[in-house]
Amino acid sequence: MTIADPTAVANHSDYTDNVYSGKLDHRAQVCALIEKDGLVPKHVIESEVKWFYDVLGLDDMYFMLEDPATVAGHITSLYGAQLTSMNKTNSVDITFESRREQGAVFIHNSVPGISKTEGPNYEKMIDAEYLDISVPQGAFRVESYRSRGKVSKGLDASLRTYFVNGCDFVNPDPKGDAALDINQVSDRTFLAKATPVVLDLYSAVMAKVLGRTGPVIVSEELPSGSYRLVIGYRQRSTQGYFSALSDLYHYYGLYSSRKYVEQFSNGVTIISLYLDLAKHAKRMAAGSSGSGSSATSSIGSSPVLGATAAPVSIEDGIAQIMREASLLFCIPNTPFQTLFKTGELSVQEAVYGYAGWIFAQHFLNRLGSEYATLVDILDPTDATDMVVLAKLKKRLRQETFTREHILDIMLRHRDLLKDLYLHFAQVHYIHSETPSGISRLADRLKDNLHVSLSMARLQDKAALTKDELLVKIARVTTNDHDAMVMRALLDFNEHVLKTNFYQPTKVALSFRMDPGFLPAIEYPTKPYGLFLVIGNEFRGFHVRFQDVARGGIRIVRSRNAEAFSINQRTLFDENYSLASTQHRKNKDIPEGGSKGTILLNMDAQDKSAVAFEKYVDAVLDLLLTGQSPGIKDRLVDRLGRNEILFFGPDEGTAGFMDWASQHARKRGAPFWKAFTTGKSQTLGGIPHDIYGMTTRSVHQYVLGIIRQLGLDESACTKLQTGGPDGDLGSNEIKISRDRTTAIVDGSGVLCDPKGIDRAEMTRLAHARQMIQHFDVAKLSPEGFRVLVDDFQVTLPDGSLVQDGLSFRNSFHLNKMAAADFFVPCGGRPEAIDINNVGELFEADGSTRFKYVVEGANLFFTQDARLRLEKAGVHLFKDASANKGGVTSSSLEVLAALSFSDEEFGKLMCQQEDGSLPAFYQEYVADVQKAIEANAAREF
Repeated sequence: MTIADPTAVANHSDYTDNVYSGKLDHRAQVCALIEKDGLVPKHVIESEVKWFYDVLGLDDMYFMLEDPATVAGHITSLYGAQLTSMNKTNSVDITFESRREQGAVFIHNSVPGISKTEGPNYEKMIDAEYLDISVPQGAFRVESYRSRGKVSKGLDASLRTYFVNGCDFVNPDPKGDAALDINQVSDRTFLAKATPVVLDLYSAVMAKVLGRTGPVIVSEELPSGSYRLVIGYRQRSTQGYFSALSDLYHYYGLYSSRKYVEQFSNGVTIISLYLDLAKHAKRMAAGSSGSGSSATSSIGSSPVLGATAAPVSIEDGIAQIMREASLLFCIPNTPFQTLFKTGELSVQEAVYGYAGWIFAQHFLNRLGSEYATLVDILDPTDATDMVVLAKLKKRLRQETFTREHILDIMLRHRDLLKDLYLHFAQVHYIHSETPSGISRLADRLKDNLHVSLSMARLQDKAALTKDELLVKIARVTTNDHDAMVMRALLDFNEHVLKTNFYQPTKVALSFRMDPGFLPAIEYPTKPYGLFLVIGNEFRGFHVRFQDVARGGIRIVRSRNAEAFSINQRTLFDENYSLASTQHRKNKDIPEGGSKGTILLNMDAQDKSAVAFEKYVDAVLDLLLTGQSPGIKDRLVDRLGRNEILFFGPDEGTAGFMDWASQHARKRGAPFWKAFTTGKSQTLGGIPHDIYGMTTRSVHQYVLGIIRQLGLDESACTKLQTGGPDGDLGSNEIKISRDRTTAIVDGSGVLCDPKGIDRAEMTRLAHARQMIQHFDVAKLSPEGFRVLVDDFQVTLPDGSLVQDGLSFRNSFHLNKMAAADFFVPCGGRPEAIDINNVGELFEADGSTRFKYVVEGANLFFTQDARLRLEKAGVHLFKDASANKGGVTSSSLEVLAALSFSDEEFGKLMCQQEDGSLPAFYQEYVADVQKAIEANAAREF
């Protein structure tokens, strides 16, 4: 038995067979219907039906679910397909599908052990339409069988059937101990078919799934010599996994005789695959055995995964699949998937290519030396010069290397991609062994397949050095663009200091990068540390400018494909700028600045929690030393020192801080209490929103301006971006006393020149609701609300708004937004830059705002700020105004590090009766005073 998890598999008993008692009567009806239709010669009907029922070897479930008329149609179609194949080509193409409200049946023919690249891909369809969307409130189970007989005497193809059915759970909403009781959380059909041994196995796998973030993988050798592979994971934690697993075991020359996907009402999915060597793999294995070769034949200096070839034994293939199932769980599908299906790339090469593709999208130096020369020539104080330079920079980044162009180059140079993967593997896997230990590695591989993630099949191929790769890239590529892309992958290899790519279990890929590859012309201050994290639902970064640094993690969402494309292009620049601003903002605390960003993929906009959890777990892989062989191994560490990161709340992540802290604790991180800030009070956190920590700093600058200039706050008008649903926006509404004339948030624009009703604003702020919930009856006749989904809206002044989304996105530049104060409490970075700042000026040269206090980070670019200040605007930038939250976080961590666990629970955590310790309340009050004092002192 090969096993990747301590869970024990007792024996080979599994599901009871499907037996259809009415099969003979069903068969007789089918014969009568075929004869009535007259499409099959009468003298062959009996033999065709007998072959279909008795010889082909379809599972009885097919006959249970399909009525005689449907089966008669299938037999007739199959007979016609066989006649066509005899007359035209040596192939048969059979596809049947039948859908109903709570399930479906799919049938197609295929050669066991070979992935089809053409025709309907039913497994991808099942993933997308049934499995990927399964949750306890609506889940689907799958039974799939391969017929024992062939569809035609001269072909190896057999029929694969898929039976998809909606789940009927015994207990749809289990609580407490019931969530671990398999008899409570199972589908009734599964319980009727599963043996006690399967129930015990699934129960053990389920418990482990609920206790970790990633997949649980176990295997068992059956008496027949085939294997059962069982994989458990949380529902909706991956996508396209069922079909990706088929491509994986086909790559290793295996096929499945049957497979099951079971769902459970506690949020767990379990897949069972029954695997054996395919016929073509057995022939190759026999040939290999006859020649005296072995799975670990001469490896020279660089053992690596070879091109497609069957494993010498099924054991080798199963061991490899178990390791790579975790890699596929992270990234089930990539643009390189077709090359993986056809065997031109291994799964490691395909996933490496995907990671390199993302790296190249963000870090190709697209500006070039000519841009640097232009920067030196132009006058940085000349607004016109800076506008031209900004437009040129934006255009070069957008048009020089698109995602599609980079991918096309990589696909055309797949041999180079293989060489670059080998170079990567030499550093991050193979060089974990000393050179003298390579031969010992080969010996150990024969006895212990757990040693390797990618070396079940080895070949003689020396890895190229960096210089040799540069020479080969120059020789093989045909133009500068191709060479730049492939050199970018080499840069990636050279600057990865640590990665979980070869970690046996993981949920996303993480890379600790040396930031030395960043061009100084674009990133003048070199970060201290850089992390790249890639998951199935997202990509993300973490940048810090000091070893001990602090900053929030934000989720970046995209409303449409165009927004995603923009967000993707600017993601790292935004992250870098946010971290740099945070570094300047942290001048009142000992920690440096950092920031993390998570960009959700376009099809994962509703999976922020899943993406955040994977991001955190993947980063922890690189912060913690693996202590569980086969689950969390020690990684190759080119950094050579321990690191600790500190995460805080930011846009879209405030509610996840408790989970991250507890997850770090579960994984054994000694710094778990300080790992995240802004936690709930039950964990000793100081929630920024409850105590208005960020707003206390921002609003001090508003009050400072009012005090310094002798203004009446109640008479001042204000534009606010970032609405009552957010931390900063809601608290700004609660503590301000001005006449707010406009609010812009995620749902749209709310504007009233007479002043928005403060009582109604405050109600929304307390409820943390967007302005779409504002009672418009409380607007003056001149007031209006335009939501992002609105079209063709006529405003009170008679002007027409064509579409609400565009109106919302640019309202801060609209003449109707004019006010005394502009306080951005939310919005995208660089919303006002040198290209559009001119829209804030009237025809006479005056500005629409007299005072700007930047609560939102990076809302203005530096050159836009300078132009406004030159025009007389009193502007306080984000690094000064928005630092209350980080001061609170720093002092929260100080308490976490100062007390023992017992002291911390007694003095800093909410008690069981709901009360807050007196020390906690005094400490929070002191934190608030420190924030206000810092802001007043800097003002």
